[in-house]
Amino acid sequence: MRQTGGGATIDSASPSRSYFTEKRVGLGNNSYLGLSLPGSGGRVGSGSKKKKVTKAERLKLLQEEEERRLKEEEEARLKYEKEEMERLEIQRIEKRKWNRLEAKDLERRNEELEELYLLERCFPEAEKLKQETRMLSQWKHYIQCDGSPDPSIAQEMNTFISLWKEKTNETFEEVIEKSKVVLNLIEKLKFILLETPPCDLQDKNIIQYQESILQLQELLHLKFNVATEILLRQASTLADLDSGNMEKVIKDENVTLYVWANLKKNPRHRSVRFSETQIGFEIPRILATSDIAVRLLHTHYDHVSALHPVSTPSKEHTSSVTELVKDDVENVEKAISKEVEEESKQQEKQSHLIQEEKLKVEEEQDDIEVKMSSAEEESEAIKCELEMKVLSETVSAAQLLLVENSSEKPDFFENDMVDLFQFTTLGGVYHLDILELPPQCKPVKGWMIVEILKEGLQKYTYPPETTEDFETENAFPPIEVTLEVHENVIFFENPMVVRWDAEGKHWRTDGISNVSYKPNERLITFSLDTFGPVTLIQDAHINMPYQSWELRPLDVNKVLLTVTTVFTEIQIQIKENLCMLSSVKLKDKKHISVLEGTWMTPTPFIIALKEAGLNIFPTRYSHFYVVINNKVPLVEVKAYRQMALLSSTFAFGWSKWNLLCNSTKVVFKV
Repeated sequence: MRQTGGGATIDSASPSRSYFTEKRVGLGNNSYLGLSLPGSGGRVGSGSKKKKVTKAERLKLLQEEEERRLKEEEEARLKYEKEEMERLEIQRIEKRKWNRLEAKDLERRNEELEELYLLERCFPEAEKLKQETRMLSQWKHYIQCDGSPDPSIAQEMNTFISLWKEKTNETFEEVIEKSKVVLNLIEKLKFILLETPPCDLQDKNIIQYQESILQLQELLHLKFNVATEILLRQASTLADLDSGNMEKVIKDENVTLYVWANLKKNPRHRSVRFSETQIGFEIPRILATSDIAVRLLHTHYDHVSALHPVSTPSKEHTSSVTELVKDDVENVEKAISKEVEEESKQQEKQSHLIQEEKLKVEEEQDDIEVKMSSAEEESEAIKCELEMKVLSETVSAAQLLLVENSSEKPDFFENDMVDLFQFTTLGGVYHLDILELPPQCKPVKGWMIVEILKEGLQKYTYPPETTEDFETENAFPPIEVTLEVHENVIFFENPMVVRWDAEGKHWRTDGISNVSYKPNERLITFSLDTFGPVTLIQDAHINMPYQSWELRPLDVNKVLLTVTTVFTEIQIQIKENLCMLSSVKLKDKKHISVLEGTWMTPTPFIIALKEAGLNIFPTRYSHFYVVINNKVPLVEVKAYRQMALLSSTFAFGWSKWNLLCNSTKVVFKV
């Protein structure tokens, strides 16, 4: 069949038919050929009668289309199956490889855990060594026979205190000499409270030690007052030839005394400066004309602030573990004793055998004795192992207590009260007192006659409780005081001056004005409304948080810890159970400290650094005053323990990511 139209001719039998078949648009009954023939100027059938597609042709076209679709689907399925098989094969190979790695890692981990268990035995062994050292220190004190009491024995302490109370008429120099023994006893008692594990401290012992400390502190201050009174009775004989007033300075490593007695009562002599120092007072007219003495007793220690409470953990867990292990020990002992009894019964039976088997019986007896000795050795080994287990639990509980944060903030403090959990006293305490001048000694026919007042040394009340007899309102102005800051103390900022409130038993910031500090001369001047103990304080967390830290090995069991803060860089050497301050840098300049080069055990070392103003040691209340990323205590303790075990071989350092991770993770560089 031929069809013409638009100048185009198509032979139905020609191959061009397939061209139009593949390019059809639609397969319905009303389908049309919508393509133009090459070389023609119009659509197929546009100018002639359209061809009608038969049913057979439509079926054939549909069949071809279905076959092509099935072929494409089959190819796609085969391709998918091939890719899936390849993927599964790769996954199987990766899984097999991962399983091999896991098995190898598990094997390595088991070996490392066994090694770790062996290494961690050093913690209870170290605690056992500390216990033996404490026992040895008591023995050393006993064999010294130096006359000083054992601070841990209440009877000896009571005897020492009673005997010293009975001594009278001691000079200031004698009291200073005796104070060295007293301060040593107080220091030992504080170390006992700090170094003894909480599980080994009973409540009655804590109370006993704290009471002994308070009694020694009160008695020492009382002795200083009595010695001051004896000194002031001789003021007229010690008067200065130029001014006519008495001035005395006594210096010691722990105490410095400045005393001025107003003998001439010259109203124009209001400025008091002790010889060769800038320390002194500017007293008002009312005091310049009174029978008074001004005393500045600078104690390089703080016996005024209240004692910090001793941390005692909940002993439920430790006691339960201890009871459990004790039961195990008892069970082992019972089993072994039963074994020994059976062996001895056998021995008795064998002893009744006939004489002919005597040699055999002796051999069996030897075997029984060997078994009994081995059983006893096994019993001792098991008991030792269980004791180490108890000790390990105790050490873990004590270490956990060191890093645990308190859940409750310290008691609420008023605006003028000083929070000693946030601030720390530095440089000791300056006891400023205005005293009534006691009756003076009078020489009579080669004798010295002096009137001794029954009430002892009396303080002069300034300002007086009633001021009605005085004309002007400003008759009792604040007294200007100039003090010297202790040379071995570092202040990173200007120190704050606070006074002691005897009634409230705390430090306060009110009643002090016109404070000025000269860091080069280390002099601080301020005006005080009323006299009493004053001290200088600094923020206890001024060096926290650290900017960086590093722990680097130097030798076997010897490392160097470097802590960098905003104000300073501190290097500490650590070997075995000793610490030493290696160097201190302030503003990139080396600072010479008296602590450098002195090896000390950890607790005295930490206290010495705090007293020198180099406090880099957080407490359980520090998280209330410093913004940090608190960690779970157990995680922190485990990290410290692993660092301690590896510190002789690996170096450790801080990581910025530790601040960004959560509280259950610890990140640092190794």
